Amino acid sequence: MKHHCTLLTALVVVCGLSLTSCASYNNPNDPYEGYNRVMFKVNDTLDTTILVPTARGYQKVVPKPVRAGVNNFFDNLRDVVSFGSNVLRLDIEKAATDISRVGINTSFGLGGLINIADLAEMPNNKNTLGDTFASWGWKNSNYFVFPLSGPSTVRDSVGSLAVSAASPERALFHNDKVFSGTSVLRAVNARSQYLGLSDALQDAAPDKYAYTRDLYMGMRARQTGGTYGQNTIDEDDIDSLVTPEGLDPDDIDDLVEPQQAVSSAQKAAEKEHNPQERGMVAPTIELIPINPVKM
Repeated sequence: MKHHCTLLTALVVVCGLSLTSCASYNNPNDPYEGYNRVMFKVNDTLDTTILVPTARGYQKVVPKPVRAGVNNFFDNLRDVVSFGSNVLRLDIEKAATDISRVGINTSFGLGGLINIADLAEMPNNKNTLGDTFASWGWKNSNYFVFPLSGPSTVRDSVGSLAVSAASPERALFHNDKVFSGTSVLRAVNARSQYLGLSDALQDAAPDKYAYTRDLYMGMRARQTGGTYGQNTIDEDDIDSLVTPEGLDPDDIDDLVEPQQAVSSAQKAAEKEHNPQERGMVAPTIELIPINPVKM
């Protein structure tokens, strides 16, 4: 089943990329724009008709403390991925911190449901394989909309596919039905955190695709010390940036005025990338910038 899904995803990507050559777009910062817009529309339609209603029901029915526990559980698994990524970077200190967080949260936090490590103010690295590729030199990469997922880059998509082949969830849940159910729960939980922000952007952005792309690529350029468009990103303090895993719904419920939504969304995203302002479950990315190689 897993191999069939991987093959289906690959076929969707290949078919979608074939549309790029037929598109009339000529954006040097988005060479796959033809495919990206088609896949963005597919993802957006599925999101609007299936995922958003499910996420709203989840947010309405499941108490906030339970949702926080679910978020902490998956956040704990992300520390496992961060550990592997930092080992590949030969950053033993950060890898040791990652595995210590996993041990503490798993042992004393009821399997990760309580984020003891953050309460103890332990460093929160949250490095991904895509970030490791960036630290090896692949700092700049073209925008790529991943099927059934969302904004990404070629580099980050390669990293995500590699991690999914040996994910912590797969190692933890051997039963296919349990694994599938866990994956759905993770997706719904993550989507519920963005409801207020996405609702505001729905009416605020004239071109939702372009705004999402530019916001995501600017953020990733800051995280990797790369460049996007004509702007060179400051590389002085890349290790202080954090990844946008999710926003607290209570922090973005006020994003309801269309004329203010774009600037408010930008501020919300920036808040997520400021370690002094992040919440108890907000993750971080720490990178070592080196020379760029673009694909």
